[in-house]
Amino acid sequence: MKLPTEIFGEVIVVHTPEELGGDTSLEFEKFLTNLDRFNVVIDLDGTESLESAGLEAILNAHEALRELQGDLKISSSNASNRKILEITRLEQQLEVYESVLEAVRSFV
Repeated sequence: MKLPTEIFGEVIVVHTPEELGGDTSLEFEKFLTNLDRFNVVIDLDGTESLESAGLEAILNAHEALRELQGDLKISSSNASNRKILEITRLEQQLEVYESVLEAVRSFV
């Protein structure tokens, strides 16, 4: 899996695929945990379909990055994705920001 990324110092921003579900979740998790930086912002704005397998991949990657002394934060202004994070209570386990810039700045 190859996804667009941006680097801001020690933070890498990963722009998620259009669909994040059963077909892509394992590859997505591996991608996140094999980056050259351990502070990761996931930009969910490009994701139109966010399934439970995708959410599980995000949680697993978060745990793996924390073990590597890093962290994972989410950026999304997409109302549907923010509602999914709220309903599943993931927004209580992960830091969620309205913009990529806010999420990146939170690492400082």
